[in-house]
Amino acid sequence: MNTFKDIELADELYGGLSALQFTKPTEIQAKVIPQGMSGQDVMACAETGSGKTGAYGIPLVSRLIEDPEMMALVLAPTRELAQQIAEFLRQLAKDCRTISTVCLVGGADIRKQLRALRKNPRIVVATPGRLTDHLKRKSLELDKTGILVLDEGDRMLDMGFAPQLNEILKFLPKERQTSLFTATLSEKIQKLSKQYLNKPVKVIVGEVSKPVSSIRQSIVQLGFKEKDNHVVDELNQRKGSVIVFLRTKYRTDRLAKYLKGYGFAVDLIHGGRTQGQRNKAIRNFKNGKSRILCATDVAARGIDVPQVEHVINFDLPMMDEDYVHRIGRTARNGAEGEAVSFVTPEEHRTWQTLARKYKIKGVELKGVSRDGSSNKKGRGKKRSEESEHPF
Repeated sequence: MNTFKDIELADELYGGLSALQFTKPTEIQAKVIPQGMSGQDVMACAETGSGKTGAYGIPLVSRLIEDPEMMALVLAPTRELAQQIAEFLRQLAKDCRTISTVCLVGGADIRKQLRALRKNPRIVVATPGRLTDHLKRKSLELDKTGILVLDEGDRMLDMGFAPQLNEILKFLPKERQTSLFTATLSEKIQKLSKQYLNKPVKVIVGEVSKPVSSIRQSIVQLGFKEKDNHVVDELNQRKGSVIVFLRTKYRTDRLAKYLKGYGFAVDLIHGGRTQGQRNKAIRNFKNGKSRILCATDVAARGIDVPQVEHVINFDLPMMDEDYVHRIGRTARNGAEGEAVSFVTPEEHRTWQTLARKYKIKGVELKGVSRDGSSNKKGRGKKRSEESEHPF
């Protein structure tokens, strides 16, 4: 499949594909779309930025056009990701008059959601928590759901959504097509697959849970108190949009304020912001009003901005898998990107674990043994001082 015209899609889809600038399928799209069109269950494992939304979105809309009575449900772990999926599907189906999309996420006005549901949308994109709320309210029925997509299933499990997923399963018809998309193939994901999918076709694209090869990765060894000055240097040396990842909400607020003091166009996103503030931050970042976005890992899997040139890990992530999803915000859909990670003495072992796990080459720590301990004298005192830093 060299182009989307090589498969038989409804005429109404080509306008949406053109508006999205979709001409040549990515590898995962070429492998998944034919399976999706045939109604086959699919378990797909692919690296971040591979084009998975199109992989399930195109056959999803095509099948809804073929069957006017069918509806589809897409579940995503974060509000931002759900909203972006919904917007993608709206654009894809822009010429399909019988297909409308509603997005159900927490933090948004539930009254607007109730009004939208009364119009019987054909596509529902939701986070598990808010969908469960609507099912309890009986404001939504899933008995006509012919297509179910679990996007970033590994992340949903990591975030503790298993109970909600089990509850949602009770409302779904047994006869349906289900697709599960994940970046990892853990035992938990395998169990979820057996619970939701029926004899699925397994599609693996690229190395499982490995950073994409088009991302140039580097590290900077420095003390904790040197981070502020050095991030300014990094930003001055780089052109284009940048996402800076931090470990806590407090650090995110603090760094955004610090960078604004230097005249940078900065916005921020974390779990403590309202949904309106989060939407505005992403909108500003997408349209270029903010060149820099400071974020916690709530944004690692929830932002799809094609033009992100750089990722800076101001703090290393607490979960290994989040490293992949952080740096995967750059180098989307075949583009190139750069990721730099700040590594303090306390984080030597953490970095070496990441480097080994993801086979990151050319990023060895200087003056540090294989077990992550420093070969230099006097490091113990400095590490203690830095651990007492209030930030």
